Amino acid sequence: MKNLLFLAVGLFFSLSASSQILKPVKWAYSAKKISKTEAIVAMRATIDEGWHLYSQYMADGGPIKTSFTFAPAKTYSLNGKTTEPKPVTKFEKTFDMNVSYFEKTVTFTQKIKLTGAANPVVKGTVEYMVCDDSQCLPPETVDFSIAVK
Repeated sequence: MKNLLFLAVGLFFSLSASSQILKPVKWAYSAKKISKTEAIVAMRATIDEGWHLYSQYMADGGPIKTSFTFAPAKTYSLNGKTTEPKPVTKFEKTFDMNVSYFEKTVTFTQKIKLTGAANPVVKGTVEYMVCDDSQCLPPETVDFSIAVK
């Protein structure tokens, strides 16, 4: 009976160790005032080697594109769309189409107009999907909160 218990515990720990959750993207946030009434909010993704994070601007029918949703607030308003650098664009057999993506790091930026408090907090979510050469992870949504100082 003891041997069976040790076997079960050992099996549990070996399965737990081998089924680690993949988190190939780490997000970091910052904000910088560019005048008394404007600021730029930056959302930086650091992407593990071999993984792709997809652009905001892609045709339907492919991977989930990166999207930012900003919570409405009385202390700021969005000024234009969220921008991104030029992505890599290549044909991917998996999706049977050209896809645009980023590798290693990418910084998305959003201009905001300050309309209230001196140091507002910009809150929202980013939804994104990542793939490597052999798999795609399910889309993930991450909350963010960025203090503008």
